[in-house]
Formats: sequence, structure tokens, C-alpha cells
Amino acid sequence: MAAQSVWMHIGAGSFHRAHQAWYLHKLIEQGDDSWTIALGNVRDDARDLLERLAAQNGEYMLETVSPQGDRRYEKITSVRKVLKWDSEISELVKQGASEETRVIAFTVTEGGYYLTPEHELDSEQADIRADLKGEICTLYGALTRILKQRMAEGGAPVTLLNCDNLRHNGERFRHGFLSFLKAKEETALYAWVSRQTTSPNTMVDRITPRPTADVAERVKAATGMADRAPVMGESFIQWVIEDDFIAGRPALEKAGVELVDSVLPWEEAKIRILNATHSCIAWAGTLAGLSYIDESTREPAIRQMAWDYVSQDVIPSLTPGTLDLAQYRDVVLARFSNPYIKDTNQRVAADGLSKIPGMVTPTLIACYARGHEPRASAVLPALFFLFLRRWAQGQLPYEYQDGVMQPALMAALFASPDPLKAFTANEALFGELAHQPSFHALMKRTVARLEEWVEETTGQPLTA
Repeated sequence: MAAQSVWMHIGAGSFHRAHQAWYLHKLIEQGDDSWTIALGNVRDDARDLLERLAAQNGEYMLETVSPQGDRRYEKITSVRKVLKWDSEISELVKQGASEETRVIAFTVTEGGYYLTPEHELDSEQADIRADLKGEICTLYGALTRILKQRMAEGGAPVTLLNCDNLRHNGERFRHGFLSFLKAKEETALYAWVSRQTTSPNTMVDRITPRPTADVAERVKAATGMADRAPVMGESFIQWVIEDDFIAGRPALEKAGVELVDSVLPWEEAKIRILNATHSCIAWAGTLAGLSYIDESTREPAIRQMAWDYVSQDVIPSLTPGTLDLAQYRDVVLARFSNPYIKDTNQRVAADGLSKIPGMVTPTLIACYARGHEPRASAVLPALFFLFLRRWAQGQLPYEYQDGVMQPALMAALFASPDPLKAFTANEALFGELAHQPSFHALMKRTVARLEEWVEETTGQPLTA
């Protein structure tokens, strides 16, 4: 039997358990159990989930559902160790320092990297300042604690693998982390990380809504398992990784992972077409009084907004290329229309302050660069502006979560004489476009048009 290797994953949410854990489970099913997962969390918000998983020896049921309503159930067995949380992340440190741990992977969402629009570490963020003083609020603070211990115990190489929707995610995480170590004056660790780790870029894809109580009920009815930690997702799944693992890797290609030299074509298509469109639909659906992504996508006006954004602005910006982007657009919209997933607008609408600069602004800039006014793309930040205005007025139907939002500053923006001007002039959101009068004028026209659409759709006037 091959020597056991551990894939330690930071981030115990639904996505990891429906995506990366599924791929390693498929290898185990094939008879290759040389890699297993140790799962933990940096923050205390998953303690109850981790305890429930530990009580089930890391096993849980994954329910997948196709657009036709075909539900399938698999018991995922790749999580062999559940790392109990404490304020010092003791078990993460111990496992991460162990030589058997050859990959440290993580899912923390876009806002969890604390990067400016120029992709530099935002050292003004309160969590980053706290971690520079020795606390553990962010991925950077956690990895500093983990890798410092690993270095002290002999320093075996390890791959640091990003599994988030961040453009050039491996490179940008790595630059942010090294910048953090430099600011923290961790000179020896900086040198060690530079030499003894790699950070491949990746592209991950599977829609995984937050599990609701009915998932466990269906799991019990279909399998007989009284699962206290089930997860569900769509039947579609994809994972593309640059093959740059410094300490070995699982035979992921045998489970359907695409190992490539560069993920760029897949990454750009996914971030600009799938991720940005997903958020567009969530913001528009919320404004239209809808709760779910599937019903929002089936609303003709919202579907048209998404279709126009991709067709008129994104595809020309990414052409020529190696992928059939029109086909990808149609597959994405079909996936979003799946009536059985019941993914919420609340979940997808989150973290817009990171999504606009990361997913939308590059297309806006590319359109202007080729002499094309991005009327279709301007709809996305205009929707987000109206969405945030609802937030400022206390009129959203749910709690909005955004990892980089400073509520007092955002409330002050909407209390200013011209909130749209202040929003559009925000360099953190729009970069060089923040200073272009043509972009300001386009946004003003687009917001006015969308205000009319919302009023017509809901029958209620929008209050400015």
C-alpha cells in the first residue's frame, strides 16, 4: 500500500465538501486511498458543523440534482480527519506542520484575500492589522502560524492550493501572503515559503447552495442515513489546475480533473461569464422581489440582461480564444435555471464589493479599450448600486454579507448629496474608469433605466 498523504483543507463549507472532497472520494472508490483529507476552519463559524462531521467519522451524503430533476446520492469518504477548532487553531497547526501533509488547500471566498484593485495586500483592513499583531482572523494569519511550525519541524515542501473564484488565484494569493509576511517582518518564513511552496492557479466550478433541512430529509428517505451534515449541489462539476505541485499530488486526472499548463482560458470564461452573470441575476432578482436564482434566471428581462452582458461585451473581449464561449454562456444559463437547486439570491449576491472589481471591471475596461461603450456590462454595477441603496435604506429582504464592507462608510456614501457619483468614482471598484466622464454618464443612464424597470416589475416606486 502506498504511503498515506494528507490534503489539509481550510474552509469547511459546502463547496469544498461537494467539490474537492468529491474528487478525492472518486479516487478512493477506484482503489487509490493514498490521499485523504483533513478538514478544518480558521474561524469559529463552522464549529457545530465540524462537530457533527466528527461524530460521523468525517462521512456525509452528497446529493446532486440535474436540470431534469434526477437526484443521486453518494456517501463521501475522503474526509478522514476533522480538525477541531480552537482560538489558537492548534489542530490545524499540528496537521499542517506534519510531513504527511503535502497539500494545504483553502476556500475563503473572494473577500478573504484582502486585496486592493491593484491586487496588493490591503493592510488597512482591520482583520489584516489584527493578524499583523499576531491574531488569527485571516487565511494569512493562519498560514503564518501553520507554516512557521512546519518550518521549525524541518520544513518539508508543501503546495498551497487556492480553490476560490479569484482571477489568477494562485498568483494573487501568493503575492498577498508574501506581502503579509514581509509586513510582519517574518524574514525567515518569507524565504522558506518562497523556496519550499508552490501556488498553482486553479478554476473550480459547481453550484452548491447552503443546505436546507429538506436535504437531510431526502437523504434519509433515499438512503436510510440520518445524516447531520449532508450537502447538495448540481450535477455539473469541473476542476482545472495548473500542474505545479511541489510535494506530489493525487492522481486527480483519473477522477476527471483537467491538469494544464495554464488555466487562463477557463478562468477568464468562468469568472466573467459564470460568476459575474450569477451575481447579476442575484442582484436583479432581489430588486424584482424574487428569492431564488432559478426563478430569477427564468424572468425574461433578467435573463436578457445576463445574455446581453455576455454576448455583447464579454465574448468580444475574450475572442479569439480556444473555448466556445457562446456554448458556455448557454450551458451556464441552463444551469442557473435548474428549478431543483433552489440556490438563494442572498447567497449569490454576497461580497459584491469584491466581485465588481474582480469580475466586471475588467470587461468594462476592455470594451472601452476597443472603442465600444459597454452598455450591457454597465447593467451589473448599476444593479449593484441599486441593491446597495436598498441595503442603506434597510429595505433588503435579507442580511447582506460582504467581507470587505465598512458599513459606516457605505452608509455615509448613500447619505451624500450624489451617491451614484461617489459610487462610480470609487477607484477600488472601477480603477481607471472612476475618472472617466463617459463612464459616469453611462452609469447615470443605466441606473435611471433600471429604476424604471424595477418600478414596472414590482409596481412600487424606488425611493432615492
